[in-house]
Amino acid sequence: MRFLDRPYLLLALTSLFWSSNAIVGRAVVDFVPPATMTFFRWTIALVVLAPFAWPYLRKDWAAIRRNLALIFLLALFGLSGYNVIAYLALHFTTAINSLLLQSVTPLFVALWTFALFRDRPTPVQVGGIATSLTGVLVILSRGDIGVLARFALNIGDVMIVAGLVLYGLYAALLQVRPAMHPLSFLAATIAASAVLMIAPVAVEVATGHVAVIDARTLAAFAYVGIFPSLAANFCFNRGVELIGANRAAPFIHLMPVFGSILAILFLGERPHLFHVAGYALVLIGVALAARR
Repeated sequence: MRFLDRPYLLLALTSLFWSSNAIVGRAVVDFVPPATMTFFRWTIALVVLAPFAWPYLRKDWAAIRRNLALIFLLALFGLSGYNVIAYLALHFTTAINSLLLQSVTPLFVALWTFALFRDRPTPVQVGGIATSLTGVLVILSRGDIGVLARFALNIGDVMIVAGLVLYGLYAALLQVRPAMHPLSFLAATIAASAVLMIAPVAVEVATGHVAVIDARTLAAFAYVGIFPSLAANFCFNRGVELIGANRAAPFIHLMPVFGSILAILFLGERPHLFHVAGYALVLIGVALAARR
């Protein structure tokens, strides 16, 4: 399929789905504990994916068994661990802090790829990351530098940074993912993530932190299980496979762009000049950073 050979489109869709996850996650943060939310998103993703991945899982089963430790490690860093931390952090920090901090993910990816593989970003890629990050700051600050001057860390912000360190390691390690079909790899890591969340969910239930199950939360489970979980991770894994982690990571800067567009469309916010300026800087920066 030609769609699977278009890394820029795949990575743009990844950011779109991930930005919508932040909106949905924030909407149910008071009704679903973080481990429970993470468990259901990966369990639903696995149920939806299993019929399509089953033929490839049978073919790649030997490779999965040989690389089980790496698969669980990737699941721990990038799928289960990071998402639990991100959902938990939403109890303690604001949306603007969360978006601002998530924008430094490409920096952690670059640091991990250098530490593990001595993969240095080019000067043009560094310039692209800086340009797109400037655009992110313009959008998040709404064109008011005073917003950034008043930015202050709290425990939720620290948790987000810790989660991003883990996710940066996950993105870097995708370069040494086992040789198998993309659906096999995705199904294996999703299954490992669901397994890893069983014990944390049991702790939540034992301590009285139980999800409120109603139409709203069921719809949230279904959405995050299919789009931010299944579709986004498939697109991200394939994008990294095609162009590498350092060139793929700056596309994460599109998340605040898509997030603000979704807010304009669904929350009634009005577009302003700073949106246009920020979008332009982000797109220019991503285009530069994605170059070879």
